[in-house]
Amino acid sequence: MASQSIPARVTAENAALLLIDHQVGTMQLIKNIDRDLAARQSIALAKMANILGMPVVITSSQEENAQGPILPEIAAILPEAYDERVKRPGVVNAWAYPEFRDAVLATGRKHLIMAGVTTDVCLIFPAIDAALEGFAVQAVMDASGSPSELSEEFARQRMHDAGVVLTATNTLMAEIAQDWSTPSGQQLIGLLFSDVFPALGAGIA
Repeated sequence: MASQSIPARVTAENAALLLIDHQVGTMQLIKNIDRDLAARQSIALAKMANILGMPVVITSSQEENAQGPILPEIAAILPEAYDERVKRPGVVNAWAYPEFRDAVLATGRKHLIMAGVTTDVCLIFPAIDAALEGFAVQAVMDASGSPSELSEEFARQRMHDAGVVLTATNTLMAEIAQDWSTPSGQQLIGLLFSDVFPALGAGIA
């Protein structure tokens, strides 16, 4: 569980965004939701972090293999984070890879917003481990997916049991914005209607 010293509410000032393995090849493993929806939501999260000036840590696994490169849209939106991405040689749990964990610790943030291309492999293990270390973790479920409904269900339950907060892109943006009338709030609500809500509609259609 998160330490009592961590502020209860996530804000742009106390949170970091972690994008785990959003690679063009690995995206093909998503079957429980529309994979294009998951890609668009992860891109929307990148745009949100860019608007708010939040620190971002990107990691990938074996880019030279079938997993492929990070989604080009994310690379274009967050060029600095992309250039500094942690390229894991094959370690499944990103949190267990010291270079990734060190990069997260270097942000100084105790609220971690995580999305992993597959919920049941890429997201579950670092989300649980970070939560067990005392970080307040929110897992963005519509920017993640699994090869089956069953593996998605089990992964969600394990994360929930470990104290990870499960959320969706629109809920997270509203929680961070607090007030749509502020300058950043106006940009975020614009992002919701330009990227997030159309993406949700496309996933349902």
